[in-house]
Amino acid sequence: MMHLYDHPESGNCYKVRLILSHLGLDYESTNVSVTGDRDAQRGAEFFRKNPIGKIPTLVLDDGTALAESTAILWYFAEGTPYLPDDKLGRARVLQWMAFEQNNHEPSIATARHQVTLEADEDPSPQQIAAWQASGDRALSVMERHLSEHEWFAADRYTIADIALYAYTHVADEGPFSLEPYPAIRTWFERVRAQPGHVPIR
Repeated sequence: MMHLYDHPESGNCYKVRLILSHLGLDYESTNVSVTGDRDAQRGAEFFRKNPIGKIPTLVLDDGTALAESTAILWYFAEGTPYLPDDKLGRARVLQWMAFEQNNHEPSIATARHQVTLEADEDPSPQQIAAWQASGDRALSVMERHLSEHEWFAADRYTIADIALYAYTHVADEGPFSLEPYPAIRTWFERVRAQPGHVPIR
């Protein structure tokens, strides 16, 4: 059976749990710490499976380990409705997944981590303000798109939506106010209505 190295608060790990639930795939899991000396806590066996040393890491049935949530989502979405067959549709999915990793997660997920998990040190007011400004820019991009489209790519629910939903729907733990973003909040309802949807915790 597949084995997921996981953490219940991690949005990146949640992305993997969500696609596996949508597809009805069984797996076992081990919770891995995301605070303190992570290298020491994860140990040599974990690093043999995944030299990158990050979670989520998913060990497939044949023992092959796959890391990085974007790669895992893409692997499981191949040949399913969650990834388009056409060239442009696939590029659009990848476009939004790159946006999530580069423009969205560094502010929204990082700010949330400081609030929901123990940080090594308190961030400065300047750092908090920078996260807030960057996160609101990312949310504004999403709001503009969702004001005209139900989904992020291919006119249907795809792994682009999974990738963006994971940290956006808990952005208020950052804390980011989602009140100015009605299209995003309506999109949340569409995502939650998908077959096999599971909450983050």
